[in-house]
Amino acid sequence: MNPNPTLMQRFLNGSLVLQIVIGIIAGIFVASVFPSTAQSLSFLGALFVGALKAVAPILVFILVASSIANQRKGANTNLKPIIHLYLIGTFLAASTAVIISYFFPTTLVLSATDIQATPPEGIVEVLNTLLFKIIDNPINALVTGNFIGILTWAAGLGFALHHANQTTKIVLNDISNGVTKIVHLVIRFAPFGIFGLVTSTFADTGFEALMGYSHLLVVLLGCMFFIALVVNPAIVYVKTQTNPYPLVFKCLRESGVTAFFTRSSAANIPVNMTLCEELDLHKDTYSVSIPLGATINMAGASITITVLTLAAVHTLGIQFDIATAILLSVVAAVSACGASGVAGGSLLLIPLACSLFGVPNEVAMQVVAIGFIIGVVQDSAETALNSSTDVIFTAAACMASDNPEIVEDDVTPVGEYMTDKA
Repeated sequence: MNPNPTLMQRFLNGSLVLQIVIGIIAGIFVASVFPSTAQSLSFLGALFVGALKAVAPILVFILVASSIANQRKGANTNLKPIIHLYLIGTFLAASTAVIISYFFPTTLVLSATDIQATPPEGIVEVLNTLLFKIIDNPINALVTGNFIGILTWAAGLGFALHHANQTTKIVLNDISNGVTKIVHLVIRFAPFGIFGLVTSTFADTGFEALMGYSHLLVVLLGCMFFIALVVNPAIVYVKTQTNPYPLVFKCLRESGVTAFFTRSSAANIPVNMTLCEELDLHKDTYSVSIPLGATINMAGASITITVLTLAAVHTLGIQFDIATAILLSVVAAVSACGASGVAGGSLLLIPLACSLFGVPNEVAMQVVAIGFIIGVVQDSAETALNSSTDVIFTAAACMASDNPEIVEDDVTPVGEYMTDKA
């Protein structure tokens, strides 16, 4: 070991979480004291998010194809229970949002607004969009970041190469390892990127514009915190019968914080891959479940759709029964899963949910406008919940499996990690 490490070596070997915290504090300070300088530093955040978005499609495509091609015959990738957890978690998030919105109703001050966006007209359109994303050209899917299409082509290539000769599989695995190292290098510069993101966000918006919608934000964030700290741990406990909080807090700290500032589940895929590797989960499992989770595991999005829809309903004084509330939970969950790639994210699905209650589209679009105003906090918290939950449920399913292939023999399994920390 070098007794006199250079500054770069100290940076690369230091605690990434601590460095991110320092970046956040420094960003707030610069934005508050030197707002004019903050604008010139915003390129750091854009550069970091751009780098993550650039490597994520390649990483997912190569890693998924390599994992499937090199999978040992008879090995259990444990994906089915993970998908079940994704769907259950998304539905419970929507149901929780219904209950909290019922006891803490939100009314909004609506006015005429102009939004240049076209929401989907129904579930059929959402599913139609999903199907066309599946059959997208692979090059176009990589260029546009269509992760549903990327997953489809990567899985197809992986199965096609599953019976290839060993040399081909070794080459594919080496390429996968090379891309992973590039991703690790990008992630090491997260403190600088998050510093730029925090600086530009505080300099541009601050919190003045959010104060008028404080009640709506409290309800939204309250739902997300409840899911993150109560519902998700309960699901993990039922699945694993162990103390869930060491895993939950680790995922929130190392995945949720980064996702909060990047505001992109796709950009956070490399971060989650690294965290799964640190938790010693089997690569055959997380190389598929993490990009899949970034597509269909949308607890935060279902909360946003539900809370803002019921805010419109309460504002107009519309009464609804429990059956309609349950239907709203189902629609919010399905819409969030099936249309994660729609421009504008979860907000443009609000008119679809509002149609269940007969809310005029003009009113629904005004609610969408309010969503964009509070988006600096809402979208960040939503992404943090979505992305961190991908790792939580993947780890929980791995822990619950009795299959010894789930973890490597020469590393500490995630179950032992949680036992030691509990």
